[in-house]
Amino acid sequence: MGIIKIKNIHLYAYHGCLDEEGKIGSEYRVDLSVKADLSKSAKTDELTDTIDYVHLNKIVKEEMAIRSKLLETVAEKILTRVLQEIEMVKKAMIKVSKVNPPIGGNVALVTIKMSKKK
Repeated sequence: MGIIKIKNIHLYAYHGCLDEEGKIGSEYRVDLSVKADLSKSAKTDELTDTIDYVHLNKIVKEEMAIRSKLLETVAEKILTRVLQEIEMVKKAMIKVSKVNPPIGGNVALVTIKMSKKK
């Protein structure tokens, strides 16, 4: 087994419970890692035998573009798509962080972490 990680995907999106967040938006950071058997691709050196991280990044970008009230909801949608669209993936883990959240204090990030497996 092996793990492929994409760290610190920077995005601008419009998630949040406040109407203001849906209009103004904010900066987000996403970390995604997937677990799969990478032994075949290690031998063949072929992209078709592994998980294309371009595909993983595309899923993150597309789902982050769809407004949700909760970070948990967008994280769940990303995890579900990864497991459905990429057969090799056995487990996926994600962290979604909102940068400078509007919570009335000097807070750098609010992060949720979730995982899902087949």
